[in-house]
Amino acid sequence: MSKKSKILIFSVLFLNFISFSQETLPIYQDYLSDNVFLVHPAAAGIGECAKIRLTARSQWLGIGNAPQLQTLSYHSKFKEDSRAAFGAILFNDKNGFHSQKAVQGTYAYHISMNKGNTFNQLSFGLSLSAVQNEVDQSSFSGDPEVQQIIESDFYINSDFGMAYHYGGFSSYLTVKNIFLTAKNNLASEFEALNLRNYIIGAGYYFSKGAKLQYEPSFMFQFKEQTGEKIVDLNIKVYKKLKGSLLWAGLSYRSSFGGNTFENAQYFSPILGVNLKRFMFSYTFTKQSGQIVFSDVGFHQLSLGMNLFCSKRRLAACPNINGQLF
Repeated sequence: MSKKSKILIFSVLFLNFISFSQETLPIYQDYLSDNVFLVHPAAAGIGECAKIRLTARSQWLGIGNAPQLQTLSYHSKFKEDSRAAFGAILFNDKNGFHSQKAVQGTYAYHISMNKGNTFNQLSFGLSLSAVQNEVDQSSFSGDPEVQQIIESDFYINSDFGMAYHYGGFSSYLTVKNIFLTAKNNLASEFEALNLRNYIIGAGYYFSKGAKLQYEPSFMFQFKEQTGEKIVDLNIKVYKKLKGSLLWAGLSYRSSFGGNTFENAQYFSPILGVNLKRFMFSYTFTKQSGQIVFSDVGFHQLSLGMNLFCSKRRLAACPNINGQLF
C-alpha cells in the first residue's frame, strides 16, 4: 500500500473516530455470549436470573495502541415476581488517542401474556448514559501544527427498545443514541450530530426432539446520518451434558452502504461453556474485504454468573432460561 493511500485511510478513520466518538458503547458480537443487554435495554431483567457479565476485547493483537474495550454489566428484576427491572453497564473503550469511559443505567418493564406452558412476554426498556470522552494528543510529536494536549468533554445519551418473546422465538427493536449531540471541545466543527442507530434482531431456539439444540438469529443496524447498514447472520449450537452446557456459534457480519468502506466483512467463531451458574466464552473475529487493516484478528473473553434464579416454569429461549438445571 502506498504512503498516499495510508494517509488517506488514516484521515478517513480519524474523521470517523471524531464524528462517532459520542456513539457510546460499540456493538460487536458480545450479545451472542448471553449478553443481549449490552445492545438492547429491553433485555434488562428479562429472564429468570439476575446476570452479571464481564467482557474484555482486544483488536489487532500485537499492534501498539490497538483498540481495547472492557465492559461490566448487571441486570435484574426488582423482585422475583416484579414486572419492573433495572440494569447498569460500565465500559472503557480506547482506540489509541481516543477513549471513552461511561456508566449506563436502564429501567425495563415486562408484560407477561403467558398461556399454557409457553412463555409469552412483551418488554420495554429505556437507558440513559453518562460518558467522559477524551482525546490524548500528548504523545504526538514531530508536527508543530498538532498541539500536544489532552482534551475531554462530558455528554449524555439515551437508548429505547422493545422486545417480544414467544416460546423459542425472540425479537428486539432498539433505537440507540436518541439525543442529538451538541457542539463540543473535541470536534468543534461538528454540531447537532445525528447518531441514531436503529437495530432489529430476531432468532428462534429449536430444542425439541434432538441431541443438539440450534438457534439461528440475525441482527440489522441502520445508522441514520451516514446511511451505513450492518447485517449479522448467526447460528449457535448447544449440547447439554450432566451439570454443564457446551455451545458454539458462528457470526457473519457485513457492512455496506453510506459513507463507509465498501464490503467490510467479519467472521466470528464463538466457543462457550456454562457450568451451573457460571459462563465462559471466547470469540475470535477475522476481517476480510477490500481493505483489511490487520491479519491478526480480534479476541474477546466473556465471563458471567447468574444470580437469584427463580424456578423454571415455562419453555423459552436460552436468553430467558438462564438456569440450566
